[in-house]
Amino acid sequence: MLSQDKLQAVGRSVPWNLLLLTVGGTLYAFSMQSIAVHHEFVSGGVYGAAMLINYAAGAPGTAVVYVLLNIPILIVGRIFLSRRFLLYTLYGILVVSSAGQLIEFDLDVKDKTLAAVAAGILCGAGTGISMRSLGSDGGLSIIALALNHKYDVNIGAFNIACNLLLFAAATPVIGIDNVLYSMIVTYMSATLINYVLSMFNQRKLVFIISERHRDIAQSIMRNLGRGCTLLHGQGAFTRQDREVLMTVIHNMQLRRLEDIARQADPQAFIIIENTNMVLGRGFSHRKQYY
Repeated sequence: MLSQDKLQAVGRSVPWNLLLLTVGGTLYAFSMQSIAVHHEFVSGGVYGAAMLINYAAGAPGTAVVYVLLNIPILIVGRIFLSRRFLLYTLYGILVVSSAGQLIEFDLDVKDKTLAAVAAGILCGAGTGISMRSLGSDGGLSIIALALNHKYDVNIGAFNIACNLLLFAAATPVIGIDNVLYSMIVTYMSATLINYVLSMFNQRKLVFIISERHRDIAQSIMRNLGRGCTLLHGQGAFTRQDREVLMTVIHNMQLRRLEDIARQADPQAFIIIENTNMVLGRGFSHRKQYY
């Protein structure tokens, strides 16, 4: 089994990031080209704008328009964002546009509601996978990050505002019904993006109150490879001073930690909480965009 340091080294490697961008970009393009376009839905962001232009004008095609719209965005983004991030993003854009150009398969989902849900799920999964890399699949994420860096603009609020403008512009082209279905696509996509990004970051924050806290801490550090912190506490009723052991573990280590604590002290008081992100040695590191 790879150590945590080796896993993090893999996560920063070029082949792994290219794989994430390839899988994520292809899945995103598949959701759009095999479902969304056959019902005249638009996704959020720049790809949605490219779809809308294609619906209104026909040629030269969504994939080509997507690349053309991203060119000025990449130029502006180079001023604020790192070269590495933009190179990975350029690759992500090429994957999405190439897959969008090649995929002509119709998934043939008849019901529009089911089509909107399916397109949103696949779109969100693809985008989430791409965002797990050190780059992105292009579009609004570049502008949002640049504005956040320069002017502290809220990324979520910026994306919502741009999508509202896009849906307003889409109404006379695809009709209000398809706009509403497109909102379902965007909502499902955002939900899946959050799920994909958090599913690999969820950890367990554990507090243990026990007279044998030092024995438990030593066993956790030795057997689980996790660090521990002793917090000073005081019983509100007894007024007795005691140490509270705090540690953060991976989800799969929870059962082993419970066994360690119970073997050392069957009366140990254990509190377990979910945490969506842990930054630091042995866990995640914040993505560097600048």
